[in-house]
Amino acid sequence: MSRSKKLYNADLAPTPKGKKSWGWFEIFNVWANDVQSLFGYTLAASLFLASGLNGWAVFLALILAGFFIMWLVNLSGKPSVKHGIPYPVFARVSMGVFGANFPAMARGLVAMFWYGAQTYAASTAVALLLTALGAKGSGEFLGMNSTMWISFIFVSGFQIYLFWQGIDLIRRFLNFAGPAVYVVMIVLMISIWAKAGGGLLSEVGNIFSGGTRSGGFEGLGSFGAFLAVFSIMVGYFAAVVINFGDFARFVKNENEMKKGNLWGLVGNVVFFSFITLMITGGTIAVFGEYVAQPTDMVAKVDNMLLTLVAAFAFFAATVGINMVANFIPPAYDLANLMPSKINFRTGGLITAICGFVVGGLWVSVITQMGMFPFVNTLGAILAPVFGIMIVDYYVIKNEKLDVNALYNDKPKGKYHYNGGFNHKGMVAWIISGYIAVGSVWPNILPGGLSDFFANLGGGGGYAWIIGASLGAIVHYAISNKNK
Repeated sequence: MSRSKKLYNADLAPTPKGKKSWGWFEIFNVWANDVQSLFGYTLAASLFLASGLNGWAVFLALILAGFFIMWLVNLSGKPSVKHGIPYPVFARVSMGVFGANFPAMARGLVAMFWYGAQTYAASTAVALLLTALGAKGSGEFLGMNSTMWISFIFVSGFQIYLFWQGIDLIRRFLNFAGPAVYVVMIVLMISIWAKAGGGLLSEVGNIFSGGTRSGGFEGLGSFGAFLAVFSIMVGYFAAVVINFGDFARFVKNENEMKKGNLWGLVGNVVFFSFITLMITGGTIAVFGEYVAQPTDMVAKVDNMLLTLVAAFAFFAATVGINMVANFIPPAYDLANLMPSKINFRTGGLITAICGFVVGGLWVSVITQMGMFPFVNTLGAILAPVFGIMIVDYYVIKNEKLDVNALYNDKPKGKYHYNGGFNHKGMVAWIISGYIAVGSVWPNILPGGLSDFFANLGGGGGYAWIIGASLGAIVHYAISNKNK
């Protein structure tokens, strides 16, 4: 068997059957950590308040998004469960053995941005604890004082240590963090409820009665706002959806994967959304205002024991999602770029360095972009790749895959196409990605399309679905069915 050093190393090799030790519980905790992060909480709470919808409608949109994402990851995970290959290797099927480097690195760059964002979020939990213990931050650089910088550097170092220990320790950390965070969130909900008294149900009732639309939802009707909530939630999970094979490759069988996705996605979205709603209503009742950041909320409650426990939980949850969504994927993606020189650990270290820069600029620069456009833009870049990979594997190639050919760089190789690039897949990605990003920023599109998306509203919330659908349609239209 011909294995090119340009395409193969031990980290990119198919996972042998004996090392497929993950079951449904591991997949459940992948999603638990993804859902539970500080960023995830703030996004969910914002959707309840900004959409102007009845709270039950928001709940329904979130649940439907959970089922939809489950369907998507079952599609993207199946080839990796079957063949044991990570996402960048699977991308070679549709993009070519060298062309796959482009969508792989796009996923890697998105992960580096998210890594920085989540590292900053986790550092706020550590800063909360240090402040509660008497630390008084001094000075300010890039919007953060000395306590915040110490916390940020500590979280960055801890994550590198955890990652450096390998996938097994990460799995055990996720299995611990997922359930532990729920315990703390329930305690926080009860604490807020106790302080709010009867005012909690009144405020929750106000949320469930709907309100003024804001944050990009302005001008939308009820159905449009419903679709936007659904699409924004899908966009939030988009990064993990595309590279779910990086985790599915370790799962024992497809049934375990599907069971983990059902309980992990739908179950976590429902339960976490309920807790988010109750805490959001409680903070309005107790403090007279909506407190977006859970760490700010805990600081306002001013209870040392709660502060200690909550800081630990928020830290664990947010580090958990960084392991799941933002460390493992780019580590594989960078290894895919230069397998002979970059391994899994080196790729993770490069990710950590780039993410450190992003996290350091998070307060002063990146947050000025706004949460919803940020989520939607990143989703729009990756969405077409998902559509292209799925239609290529399931429809064009009828689920037939030659694993050995994925590591063969010879011109006659099955996935060599034209110089290692499948030009049709690349063209489909460029066209679809341009339009998808344009749905978030209509001014980059020509007249008719610009006006269409500008009038559609929803702040580009439909970007992921538009991009994935267009990617699949364009790729299928220009590709040879039997190739």
